[in-house]
Parts: sequence; structure tokens; C-alpha cells
Amino acid sequence: MEEKEWLELAGQKNQLAKVMESNRYGERFGLSLTEEEAKMLMQERERCLKEQHRVEFGESILPGLIQAFCDSDYIRGEDYAEALGRLQEIFYLFKNESMDLLTDDELLTFMREQYDETCFGDLDYLEGTCLPLFTEAIRAGYCGYQQSGAKGEFGKFDIVQRWDKGLYLEALANLTD
Repeated sequence: MEEKEWLELAGQKNQLAKVMESNRYGERFGLSLTEEEAKMLMQERERCLKEQHRVEFGESILPGLIQAFCDSDYIRGEDYAEALGRLQEIFYLFKNESMDLLTDDELLTFMREQYDETCFGDLDYLEGTCLPLFTEAIRAGYCGYQQSGAKGEFGKFDIVQRWDKGLYLEALANLTD
């Protein structure tokens, strides 16, 4: 075995071990990956990195995704691995879209907050609306997210008028009068 192949294999085993170790976080919420699922996610990682023309030094983002999303009410055990794969793909895409101006933690914070509070678990909405609006603002020079760690930022860019519970109850009361 050549030295390059040996180093790649050792790196993959190390990354797999870290992903399996991060399972401890998810297990508290009834979520865990099998070794087969973790290997599939690592292969998906390699595909995403190539597709996005990215190189990742050090640890994979997957343990960070697991920690950030394992306690979401919108992720269920039966679709856990699939959701993590899609979140991983979205993460790498929007690292590029933000021109790497967002740190990993800022992007994870923004993704998780929007996933739960704006998208209500809809990954298509996260990928197709929330993240494009936010990264467009960043590319245009917005840097206010740096002070907040990207927390509470989407309301500044959200173009969709939403109903909240109070507005709904008020409209319902007007209909019954």
C-alpha cells in the first residue's frame, strides 16, 4: 500500500471514529447512526466536497452538524441519516455562497435557527429561501452577523410576511364577528 493511500485510509478511519463518537449527543434524543450510515455520510461528504470544489482540513463538519441538529423537534430517527446528509450538502454549498465569510459555527447557528424557527423542518425552504437571502446580503457587504454569531439575523432579510399566533387569532375573531 502506498503512503498516500495509507494516510487517506487512516484519515477516513479517524473521521469515522469521530462521527461515531458524536453519536453520544444524538442518542440522548433517540437518534443514532449505524456504522454503515456513518460510512455512507462520509462518502457523501467526499462527493459534496468535490462537487463544491472544496478541501476540508482537519475534522469533518458532520460532528458539528450532529451536535447542532440532534435535539431539533423536526428530525426523526427514521430519517436522521438522510437529514444529516442533506444538511451536510447544504452546509458546503452555502460555505461557498458566503464566500467563506461565515465561520462554520456562524453558518451552523444560522442554519439551525432557521431550520427550527422559520422552515419548521423544511430543508428545501432552508436551502432555497433562508440561506440564499442571508448569503446574498453577506456577499453584498453585510457583516452585522459577526456581532450576533449569526443568531437572530434572518428577520432583517426575510421578505415573506408570516402569520403569527396573535395575528391568526385576531383574524379568526374578525371572521366570527
